[in-house]
Order: sequence, then C-alpha cells, then structure tokens
Amino acid sequence: MTMMKVSVVVPTYNRLETLAEVLPTLLAQDLPPDRYEVLIADSNSTDGTAEFLRDLGERHPNVRHLPAAYGGRAAARNAGIRAAVGAIVLFNDADILASPDLLSRHLAHHRARRNVAVVGLEVQVRDLADYAYKRDHPAARGSLHPPTRKRLSWLYFLTGNASVRRDDLLRVGCFDESFTGYGHEDLELGFRLQTAGIDILYEPLAVNYHCQDVPHDDQKTKMRLAGRSTVRFYRKHPRFEVKLRLGMTAVSLGAHALLTRVPPLLGYLDARAPRSKLARDIVQQYHYVSGIKEALRDHD
Repeated sequence: MTMMKVSVVVPTYNRLETLAEVLPTLLAQDLPPDRYEVLIADSNSTDGTAEFLRDLGERHPNVRHLPAAYGGRAAARNAGIRAAVGAIVLFNDADILASPDLLSRHLAHHRARRNVAVVGLEVQVRDLADYAYKRDHPAARGSLHPPTRKRLSWLYFLTGNASVRRDDLLRVGCFDESFTGYGHEDLELGFRLQTAGIDILYEPLAVNYHCQDVPHDDQKTKMRLAGRSTVRFYRKHPRFEVKLRLGMTAVSLGAHALLTRVPPLLGYLDARAPRSKLARDIVQQYHYVSGIKEALRDHD
C-alpha cells in the first residue's frame, strides 16, 4: 500500500516567539519524519525567522522555509499548497501548538475515504501555562461542537486545524487571495469545497491549542474587518444561506441601528466588557456589523 504523506502549511509573519514553541510540537508527531513535511510560508519576516528556520532545517530536513512577499494569509497558504509534496495538506498556524497525534488523526480519515475535509478540535489558551494545563486536563478544554458531531457546515471550516487532499484544493481553486483583510478566507474555501461535494468531517480527537490572548479593543478591530470580509463573501456567493449563517440579516442590522442610536448604552456595555462575556460579545458583534455596513456603503 502506498503510504500517504502529509504537508503541514503554516503561514507566518514576525511570529518567531510563538513559532519557536509551535514547531517542536509539529516535529514531535507520532508519524515517522519521512511521512510528513512542515512548510513555513513566511511573508518575509524581519524578526529572525529565516535564521531560526535555517538552523532548524539543518536538523530536521522535513522543515521547509518558503519566504516571499505574500499579500496576506490566503496567498501564503496557497504558496504552501503549491509547494506541498503530500497528498494531504493540513493547515496550522504560527501560534497553534499540536498534539502528538494531530497528523495521524487527520490522516486516518483521508485513508478511509475520499471527498472529505477534516476539522479538528482547536482549543483556545491564553498562554503557555494555560496550554500546559489544558493539554494535561482534557475536561478543561471546552469545545465548539459536541463530541458526537460527525459533520460540519462550511461555517466551521477553520484553517487553524483542518486538512484537505491537495488535489481537491487545486480543483476548487485554493484560497481566494482577494481576502487580504482579516477573516473568512477559510470559510469561503470551505463553502466552495462543500459545494463541490466535499464532506467536512469533525474529529474531536485531532487536538491543537491556539495560544492567544487578544485584548478587547484589538478584537473589536478584528471583528470590524471580519464584517467587511462578510460582504466580500456574500458578493461572491449571493445566497440567502450565506447572509443567514454570517449574520448579515435584518435582525442584526436592526440591533446595530438601535445601539447606534443609544451611545450611552453602547458605552456602558463597552466599559463592562472586560468583566462580562455577554457585554463583550454584544460590543464585538456591534463592531462586526459596523464592518458589514461600512463595506455596503463603500459599494454604493
């Protein structure tokens, strides 16, 4: 039997501090090193990434550095797809640490059948101490989906922990590089994969850990950019399903208009956000819809 090989694609830009923690976890997989490669699609980092990868590559020949002036994460990932020698491409990020069986869990599904993409469990952690705790205490991890779920919609095709056959990626056109801002380049690819007949499977035992602690103000900015990406997504795929699943509805637009008319309420919620998840979610959703409305106005 031909042994399938996995290509792990990791986009990065000036993330050496976390990348230096991530790569050892990808190099400690339960697959033999000749069964997989790690491709670092580096947008010409200036923080010592190239020197670090050169030294690492001398010890681990399955690590390849792909530096270039990429125009965003979609372009960087596409470069990794083009360079990949594996039949399976697994997407990871420069701040996401892998469990030792991450690759083999994904690979098992692709060996069992064709026409599938696989999404694993991406655990959110604040820092390396939180990572170590949740790694060692599975009950503390939480989950976006119940462990009994078998399939997902494109809305959950999140490329911090997702794998697809390389030929399927090439068949649907890979990532859309016009998504240069924050958000949705992965969901939009998931939409095209699912439309092309690719089932998106959920594998809760394929675990990795997203090490980030984004301040509330930074998250508001990200949500506004994601809202703009929502409009780009809908203009490319003008279907009611897209509007509904991405929250581009009369209800969300109306709630936004209400909060806009009552600035003291929005200010109160924003002040409460550091201590209240509900307030934080409302404020961040407000900025998401603000991005939607800005993008709609720009088009008019």
